Amino acid sequence: MTIFTSPFADVAASDLTITQRIFQGLENRPDEVVLTDGPSGRTMTAAAFMDQVKRMAGGLAAAGFGAGHTVAIMAPNIPEYCVVFHAVAWGGGTITTLNPTYTAHEVAHQLADSDAEILITIPDFMDTAKEGAGDTPVVAIGTPDYAALFGDEVSAQVPVDLDEFTVVLPYSSGTTGLPKGVMLSHRNLVINVDQVIAAAQFQPGEVAAGFLPFFHIYGMTVLMNVHLAGGGAIVTLPRFDLPLFLQICQDHKSRRMWIVPPVALALAKHPLVENYDLSSIEQVFSGAAPLGAELSEAVAQRLDCISLQGYGMTELAPVSHVTPGAANRPGGAGLAVPNTACRIVHIETGADLAAGEEGELWIKGPQVMQGYLNNAKATAETITSDGWLRTGDIGKIDSDGYLFITDRLKELIKYKGFQVAPAELEATLVAMEGITDAAVIGLPDEDAGELPIAFVVAGDPAPDEAAIKAHLDTQLAHYKQVHEVHFVDEIPKSASGKILRRFLRDGLNA
Repeated sequence: MTIFTSPFADVAASDLTITQRIFQGLENRPDEVVLTDGPSGRTMTAAAFMDQVKRMAGGLAAAGFGAGHTVAIMAPNIPEYCVVFHAVAWGGGTITTLNPTYTAHEVAHQLADSDAEILITIPDFMDTAKEGAGDTPVVAIGTPDYAALFGDEVSAQVPVDLDEFTVVLPYSSGTTGLPKGVMLSHRNLVINVDQVIAAAQFQPGEVAAGFLPFFHIYGMTVLMNVHLAGGGAIVTLPRFDLPLFLQICQDHKSRRMWIVPPVALALAKHPLVENYDLSSIEQVFSGAAPLGAELSEAVAQRLDCISLQGYGMTELAPVSHVTPGAANRPGGAGLAVPNTACRIVHIETGADLAAGEEGELWIKGPQVMQGYLNNAKATAETITSDGWLRTGDIGKIDSDGYLFITDRLKELIKYKGFQVAPAELEATLVAMEGITDAAVIGLPDEDAGELPIAFVVAGDPAPDEAAIKAHLDTQLAHYKQVHEVHFVDEIPKSASGKILRRFLRDGLNA
């Protein structure tokens, strides 16, 4: 067996919950501002954050949503998001994070699947939240109902099993299929925070412009939890806004930008960048989707900094690979983080491959998820009996241990860093009157990474492209929308998903 191990020293196992680990990084700096709302400028100190977490944990317990219960949050990046997340964790509960751009249909699915008993949102999303929640109580941040969720403080962490208890349920399509709840334990989250701090050489005092959504595992771990636990601070942005992002980086003298490839494109090419003093930026770190070597180098040259990237997935809490600043490899996804091993496995034979050979990436480490909620079959297909996680990504590892992702076995489309599951889009299309069959592929795009493109077989009467797009708009979030609709006589059924999508893509290019 050819196993590639991490060149970094292992980080010590911790007996802390994720919120205890966060508090460990806050208790020695109570008066420091650790959370700032970017648009308004309002701030929260470390002491205020810890106090609100403890009091909300008490209020949730008094309301019947404490230990052993599941709380859902659907909100943009604001300081209160961090409070809600850690109040649930501190109180011994489970939190499931919803994309705030979800439709009511998508909200209803996740609330039902996760068995969430209350949904916390913001006033702007109340209509969608209530429609999707049905009989589930909905509370909006900043209202009297939200204030009522604060009570007597829970002074100590409610005991939980660090390995067996699921603290957070983000949703992912995994290697294929519809979105599934990814069960992550306290141990998963804490070890990944420490792995990232070590491998990325995070420094106390780092302040980041936080637009990466907290509901997504990248923003949740690398932005929210790493910065709070590692001695840093976050200025939250409810959505990506280039002028505000640049202003925050300039005013707070940010050392590092955490970004995704579409933002790298803006940093490399947008004329607005020239209007800001970004001389404090030492490093731009991109994740969520591959960043090409050419674009990576363009960002580095324009900002006079190092441009790096890493690799991860929700099922890994999420980080497994980080490129160290002192040893960049443009186009590479980095080296395995501490406590992590990986293999490259032949797609057909399952044999281990040597350095430089291309196959499926398998990963093993303490950050590997517990499994998929309510889906033992998908869990068994993803995690082997001896603990290796099959990523569904094709890559190679060079003789120095650097990972390069070259293709995907899994069917996921990556649109601006978000996962789009073809199966979910196809099911929604086929459910529409007038469509008898459908297939969805990702079409390469410089700005977005990939664009979802639909091929449909129409019945009688046949909907037109505008009607199809209008139907999808009512059912699915904005990033899951198709950008083109092509009408075909049939969808080939004999080919595997990967071959089918290549066939359809080749047809477009013919």
